[in-house]
Amino acid sequence: MVERIGFVGLGNMGAGMAANLLRKGFPLTVTANRSREALEKLVAQGAREAGSLRQMAEQTDIVVLCVTGSPEVLRVINGPDGLASAGKALMIIDCSTSDPAVTVPLSEDLATRGITLIDAPLGRTPREAEAGTLDVMVGASDAELARARPVLEAFAGRIIHTGRVGTGHTMKLLNNFLSMGYAALYAEALAIGAKSGLSARTFDSVIRGGRMDCGFYQTFFEYVVGGNENAHRFAISNALKDMSYLASLAQSVGAANPVNAAVRNSFALAAGTGHGSAFVPKLSDIIAGLNGVALTRG
Repeated sequence: MVERIGFVGLGNMGAGMAANLLRKGFPLTVTANRSREALEKLVAQGAREAGSLRQMAEQTDIVVLCVTGSPEVLRVINGPDGLASAGKALMIIDCSTSDPAVTVPLSEDLATRGITLIDAPLGRTPREAEAGTLDVMVGASDAELARARPVLEAFAGRIIHTGRVGTGHTMKLLNNFLSMGYAALYAEALAIGAKSGLSARTFDSVIRGGRMDCGFYQTFFEYVVGGNENAHRFAISNALKDMSYLASLAQSVGAANPVNAAVRNSFALAAGTGHGSAFVPKLSDIIAGLNGVALTRG
């Protein structure tokens, strides 16, 4: 039997994921949030629109969430007329980057109501979401993963079972700590270089192809030297949110994390100066500007 899928969160990542589910033959039900453009495109391709989250739950077997974070997940599930209000057995796959300290008790609470919640946050970018080649980190039991796997395979190139519920979100925060740490390092190094008379292109000519090159570096520098503002479509405000979740996680397990404090402060500074909606590579211009220089791309 083909599972009926609901999808909540048709943003930069979610729109491509939902389109892949539809292309792979899953009956798909969607709802609109901020914009109807992605929804209307999916409906034209055969998806069904639900009038409410409760109605979506009533019409589906598995619901995929791709929203911003834990507050949005709680609202979608437990809010007025939310998914849980349907009072039926349901599997919820949370692909958001959420706080594991919220995910674990939420999963335990939902289990008492016959609802299964697993965490399956994402790696890579909207480009891979459209191509169906995302990385997915899954916190679930073996049986839960077996049920979810055909759904995840519709939009994933790699599926990594991280362990019990909550470990997917933990691994995602660690993954984002590495990538946002790189972003903060790149931005600061470029600013120092600019103040010393080095252009961004000279910096890139040394790093690219060397031991410090990597996939994240390449997308970041698609903006820095190429001016492609959509090369890495992940907002500074989301980076700040994730680094704040990581600080909370570190505190909960009693781990010192001074490097994350510095990384988080870079993004807090950028967001606090009005750049929260800009994509992460723009951090290079923001840190340079705060140092009184502009990056030279030529």
